[in-house]
Amino acid sequence: MRILGIETSCDETSAAVVEETGDRARPWAVRSNVVASQVAIHREWGGVVPELASRQHIRDICGVVEQALADASATWSDLGAIAVTQGPGLVGSLLVGVAFAKAAAAAAGLPLVAAHHLAGHIESLILQNGELPLPAVVLVVSGGHTSLYLVQRPGHYELLSRTRDDAAGEAYDKVAKLLGLGYPGGPVVDRLARTGNDRAVRLPGTRLTHADRNAPHLKGDLDFSFSGLKTAVLRLVRERQQQADGPLSDQEVADICASFQRVIVTTLVDRAFEAASRHGAKSIGVAGGVSANSRLRAELTFHGEQREMPTFLPSLALSTDNAAMIAAAGLRKLRAGVLAPADLNADPALAL
Repeated sequence: MRILGIETSCDETSAAVVEETGDRARPWAVRSNVVASQVAIHREWGGVVPELASRQHIRDICGVVEQALADASATWSDLGAIAVTQGPGLVGSLLVGVAFAKAAAAAAGLPLVAAHHLAGHIESLILQNGELPLPAVVLVVSGGHTSLYLVQRPGHYELLSRTRDDAAGEAYDKVAKLLGLGYPGGPVVDRLARTGNDRAVRLPGTRLTHADRNAPHLKGDLDFSFSGLKTAVLRLVRERQQQADGPLSDQEVADICASFQRVIVTTLVDRAFEAASRHGAKSIGVAGGVSANSRLRAELTFHGEQREMPTFLPSLALSTDNAAMIAAAGLRKLRAGVLAPADLNADPALAL
């Protein structure tokens, strides 16, 4: 079985072909994974502009799909199904992928599967590492999401906690903007942090003790909050600029980046291991765009070895939004017999 995955939830147009292997330990193999990034388009505006994103998806999607099929040495007749991201994401961007997938499935006579974007990130771990020891705690951390999930059996995801305000990746982008580092913020903050002193600046962490009124079914003490950290950096930058009567020095910027990153990574890793202990997990995974962060990868591995807890990460290529992970999530649903209806529509607030 080969499945074509299509991902257009934000500012990457991606198509991929993933094939079942018949191996229970490593059930899928990536035959192609093409990603057309829009970073250069949105950098000018300091963030993703939804209307520009959806228009660029329209320009790119046909060529991206054709390239994915060519890279996999596949034709439409070689496919067994099409999977597409239904949500969450930017509604205009999602609609491009959904409309294309519905039309392609109808024209080729193929079943259509609707995939959840965050399920795709979780399944990227299986694409990279094979099936995880279960139960597993998975942290999905990106520009729009910071959530912990418990996976007790393949394809079933139980939400344990989430961010109350900014996602971790969003906090990186905002802090980078405050420091004049451009967009996207994650890679440049990560790079500069390597030359900074991560104890040079005292920045607050956040520990929540009460349930979120918007999610009263969750205890809340594993939730995340990064808006206060972002505000603390803003006040620090303004204070330093007033004292120096000018821009910050390169070393000051590096020190702020290192200190900010230390707080973010410590929070993410501590919550993940605490959740694993609380729920008797046999492994921990981290997925999503921020999983490419060098300090997060190093600290997760280090603490996993210290606590004899297996830890898993996707490759850098599978960390950011891509269609291979959507194809994998689609295969999970396809084998469970869950197909999309003919009137499938995009859902920007789709729950997992």
